[in-house]
Amino acid sequence: MKKNGSNSHKKLVLNNGANKIKKHLMEQNLIISNINDFIFCPRSIYFHNLYGNYDEHLYHNTSQVQGRISHKTIDEKKYTTRKAMLQGIDIYSEELGVIGKIDLFDMEQGILTERKNKITVVYDGYLLQIYSQYFCLIEMGYIVKVIRFYSISDNKVYTVDIPSKKEKEWLLDILSKVRQFQLQDKSFFQNKNKCIKCIYNQLCDYYNDD
Repeated sequence: MKKNGSNSHKKLVLNNGANKIKKHLMEQNLIISNINDFIFCPRSIYFHNLYGNYDEHLYHNTSQVQGRISHKTIDEKKYTTRKAMLQGIDIYSEELGVIGKIDLFDMEQGILTERKNKITVVYDGYLLQIYSQYFCLIEMGYIVKVIRFYSISDNKVYTVDIPSKKEKEWLLDILSKVRQFQLQDKSFFQNKNKCIKCIYNQLCDYYNDD
């Protein structure tokens, strides 16, 4: 069943902002968190940029809100008082052309940790996100020995291998695709399994829950 509202109106709103966002993606550093969004659905980056300044309660679902709450101690740097533990610091890579933040990095042990509210599968988007963080820290002069994910709700740790040349090439390829993607891409098609879970599906002219 089609959602209320005109698809043509949705297309007009999106296309009006698409060229501006496309230019921003091409000319500016990419935000690391956008990589995971892109893997989930390339169009989601545009929605995030278009609606990012609106009240998040208008489009965030329960899991999104829970995730934000679980990161609050990191964002406010209240997770730990250990000086060797970097919390929520800004990172960058000139080589990759990305910027972002890390959750936790233990400088003494060289452990980089990305926290998620609940992890059932370590998705490609998660890996690309933490690989980006790893390369940023290396370029900034830190020594990273271990990279891992921490699932907050069930207290599980998922350690992953340090990225090799092959993983770096994969990351660079995805970053290139993020920069090249166009909202008007006619080859895009709906993945219903993903779309039904997407927080932006009510805003997307491709979404059809028939």
